[in-house]
Amino acid sequence: MPEALRVCALYPDLMNIYADRGNLIVLERRCSWRGIGFELSSSGLGEQLDPDAHDLFYIGGGQDRDQRLCAEDLLESKSSALHAAAERGAIVLGVCGGYQLLGHSYAIGEELIPGLGLIDAVTVREEGPRLIGNVAIEVSLEDDADARPRVLAGFENHGGRTHLGAGQEALGRVLKGHGNDGRSGLEGARRANTIGTYLHGPLLPKNAWFADWLIARALGRDSSELSPLEDELEQQAHLGARRAAGV
Repeated sequence: MPEALRVCALYPDLMNIYADRGNLIVLERRCSWRGIGFELSSSGLGEQLDPDAHDLFYIGGGQDRDQRLCAEDLLESKSSALHAAAERGAIVLGVCGGYQLLGHSYAIGEELIPGLGLIDAVTVREEGPRLIGNVAIEVSLEDDADARPRVLAGFENHGGRTHLGAGQEALGRVLKGHGNDGRSGLEGARRANTIGTYLHGPLLPKNAWFADWLIARALGRDSSELSPLEDELEQQAHLGARRAAGV
């Protein structure tokens, strides 16, 4: 196994609402407890990316103003690197606003914010209330150590409705909550190792099993190869998030 998990946080000063930075802390701690090194770097506005220097790229959620700034910068200074990283199998994880930026575009009225096009999806700010509340989805990951469908639980708060292309795989099926658009019954999107989701809360402290899957996947291993941890508190956090969602 490589000596360290190399993580790059994109725009951590701008895209970090709903404690999304907690996702990075969980990755660091679960690596440390297993004796896996952890290297965290960041890339902000105007900074270039080396597509081969990181195993996992992470972008959290932000306000519309900050998301506009990041969308412009992504296309100008980071798009080709992220496409190259995704092509070689690096993890690219986007949460909420970060998820929206992984798609083709985000339309707010007459304004069209371009995205990376790493997933086949468009987001539109439509008429109607924001999609807010606790949410739980069922996911099936082909190389999860536990082969049965698993539950991700968290919190969603988004005004945009994300619509997946005809051949685009969702991350999961909505058990409780709104999901991508409040109608399709789908949540998030996944294309190989590029993953987008609306689940805040933050995501990984409430779903430690998914953090382990990401770590193993980023390191090119099966999650069954990770040494087990004493996860009583993590399991309680997960069950609490599921109860909050009604699952």
